[in-house]
Amino acid sequence: MRWRTLAALLLGAWALWTLEAARGGVEIDEMRVGPTPVTIWGAENTGPAVVMTHGFAGSRQMMQGYGLVLAQAGYRVYAFDFLGHGRHPQPMSGDVTAVDGTTRLLVNQTLEVIDAARANEGDIALVGHSMATDVLVRAARKAEGIGPLVLLATFSGAITAEAPDDVLMITGAWEPRLQGFAADAVAEAATGVRREAIVAPAVEHVAILHSREGRQATLDWLNTYYGRDAKVPVLQTGWALIGVLAAITMLFAPVAHLFPVRDVPTSVLSWRRFAGVVCVPMLVTPVLAAPVDTQVLPVLVADYLALHLLIYGVIQLAVLWFTGARPGAFSVLGGVLVLIWTVGLFGFALDRYGANFWPVPERRGIIAALALGAVPFMLADAWSVHGAGPARRVVARIGFLVSLAIAVAMDFEGLFFLLLIAPVIVLFFLSFGWIGRVAARRFGAMGPGVGLGLALAWALGVSFPLFSAG
Repeated sequence: MRWRTLAALLLGAWALWTLEAARGGVEIDEMRVGPTPVTIWGAENTGPAVVMTHGFAGSRQMMQGYGLVLAQAGYRVYAFDFLGHGRHPQPMSGDVTAVDGTTRLLVNQTLEVIDAARANEGDIALVGHSMATDVLVRAARKAEGIGPLVLLATFSGAITAEAPDDVLMITGAWEPRLQGFAADAVAEAATGVRREAIVAPAVEHVAILHSREGRQATLDWLNTYYGRDAKVPVLQTGWALIGVLAAITMLFAPVAHLFPVRDVPTSVLSWRRFAGVVCVPMLVTPVLAAPVDTQVLPVLVADYLALHLLIYGVIQLAVLWFTGARPGAFSVLGGVLVLIWTVGLFGFALDRYGANFWPVPERRGIIAALALGAVPFMLADAWSVHGAGPARRVVARIGFLVSLAIAVAMDFEGLFFLLLIAPVIVLFFLSFGWIGRVAARRFGAMGPGVGLGLALAWALGVSFPLFSAG
């Protein structure tokens, strides 16, 4: 235990030093353009302005890997949250499949931020990821005085042979389809149009946001356009972010060991009974949830997910009780400690260095609604795997993901966005699930199960984009 604690402390120290060094010397300010929250990295810098934004289900914090490098090089970077994302209080609206629907509204929002960022007569650079690449291309065709574009994981039907000019497209090595799109956009460019497509090694759609090669290429591209030669170190912030979150997770164990062990009975089910505990809710939940109208919450598919979690958890609790297993006493201390560690420490680090984790008031009701399903689900999960080995834990989590996959297959058009939230659930189980397992050994399964349920509701409630059909 001591060497693990020491390793976690050393890992956390290195990660924090790296992440703080990436922010070193950068004056950070906040502003609003109407209701749109904007962070300015390099607020006192006198270099060219850069407007930067994120992809679907992202936030401006996710863009800081690129924004801080440019700010340290003297650029003024204006990063903002799209409608319905991050800390923007207003939901997205319109038809998400139509260019004149949601896309038009996001383009108009981007144009407002571009106008607000014009502190001088120089051209403004645009940097965006995924969904934002299409929005920025369309905004660039409408706005005057737009300079270079850097598009990460590019896909846009608005790119033509003539426009936009001066574009760098960066694609992850593990996204061959988008690599092909970027290569075609370069090959089809008209004479005199400056474009380049590069591949960032060993990254995919999200990890590209911390690619050292991608960030260095972005700085070089903007320097060439503006005739600047600013050079700054590009730190390994991606691994540092993983490191600090891993260190926080690992350090929960020595903290939990400061408290006495509760005498909690542990009864591991036979594989036959355990299979029933997993398979019954896995198969029954999608069937029961399918006919229910879940268009209630102003968040994409969050209301369905809350219902799915509720039904899955209640059925699994009932099956567990039927097997004769009993959960033991409830520990308030165990639940509170789990909640402090996950939402408090882990959430603070994630929000500062990686992605939005603090909800605006408009999301609090959504988190509460999700908790109605997440708490029973995590109670059942904690009870079903209490005292079990890694194999059963993996089987239990796969069972839930399979259940979601069945639901999506039954209504692909309506529940497609559930596929985008699956990575959040997987990461939740990898990190928070480990914290819950440690807590269950000290306090029993029930208290930590409730704490994990509230943490899951919080994590999902800040991840889903707000959306209104009106």
